[in-house]
Amino acid sequence: LLVLSSALIVGLWAGAQVVHIPYVINLLALVTAILYVACHSSLILREEQALSRGELPPGDDGTSSERISAPPSETLRKEDAMQFPLLGSASLFSLYMAFKYFDRNVVNMIISVYFGLVGCAALTVTFSPILGTMLPKVFTSKRLQKEIKINHFLPQFIGGESPWVVGIDASLADVLAFVASVAFSVVYLKSKHWALNNVLGIAFCLQGIERFSLGTYKIGAILLVGLFFYDIFWVFGTDVMVTVAKNLDGPIKILFPRSLVPNAETGKIELSLLGLGDIVIPGFFLALLLRFDAHNANLPYFPTDCHASFPKPYFHSALLAYVAGLATTLFVMIQFNAAQPALLYLVPACLISSLLCAVVRGELKELFAYSEEEEEEETADVDVKKDPAAKKAD
Repeated sequence: LLVLSSALIVGLWAGAQVVHIPYVINLLALVTAILYVACHSSLILREEQALSRGELPPGDDGTSSERISAPPSETLRKEDAMQFPLLGSASLFSLYMAFKYFDRNVVNMIISVYFGLVGCAALTVTFSPILGTMLPKVFTSKRLQKEIKINHFLPQFIGGESPWVVGIDASLADVLAFVASVAFSVVYLKSKHWALNNVLGIAFCLQGIERFSLGTYKIGAILLVGLFFYDIFWVFGTDVMVTVAKNLDGPIKILFPRSLVPNAETGKIELSLLGLGDIVIPGFFLALLLRFDAHNANLPYFPTDCHASFPKPYFHSALLAYVAGLATTLFVMIQFNAAQPALLYLVPACLISSLLCAVVRGELKELFAYSEEEEEEETADVDVKKDPAAKKAD
């Protein structure tokens, strides 16, 4: 299914440019495939978490210098989850004010350059493993390693200690992927074609969900509930969300052609959109549930096998509920011809389905107890506070 989902993403992206695919079917199928691939790719986090706990792969006595290299992952804290809707609101309103009081083209140019740079990184990380499997082994075994020191004159509280140390450790496949990503981003910035926009949007979704952990089910629930009210307020309570979505010309949304025939008046094809937040935010939650399924199934941490077959009751039930919630969003939007806050339907779908699954399976306590948070530093701090004499003795 993982291979089929990957093929479906490519097929829908390419096919939608030459064949008219009803946008509702296109949207539901593409988003489902993105979530399936991204969530299964996030299983690599289980291996990284095991390494951070001091566990070693079979046959590794701890003296080996070789470790699996991967982009750094992030784990959300409870405080961050509670503040996220407030920070999101501030960012959204700032964009709204920028479009209201500054030239729209200038604002979009600045945002496009930023997303072009971030897109280079996302595309490089996405396509480098693909190139590594297609090219001869030398492209992955031979690495370019260099350390660059940059002196700066900024105050330490702003720029940190001088010099800045920038380390480069990349394979030839990484370099090729980066060069191709830069070329792709330049073409996108010049053309702003909807299909190129979707490539960047899909890459952001895949890498975001793969590299980010909510930590615990409770933190995930706090984040979803907060954004549930955030979405309702900014869509129904004001025109801010809709205004920003219509004016912002950047890969923060995936576009779906309503027709391949250009509009007679504008000369452009009509497009429907789905914001990346409506994919990524629930995607974080679905990925956590999939790793919980892997934990329940005692799936080995080493090596990570994204194609491994194991029971996935929480993931499958939440994914089906997500698709049902997204379909409901589209139905209401079409029926009333008005923009809808997708999280209004997606958040209850994900939370209720996962809780219901836990109740039916009698695993509610285990679901709430599951944690991917790092507690080593906190534990160390507690130990020092409890035994200050030990610190003096050292």
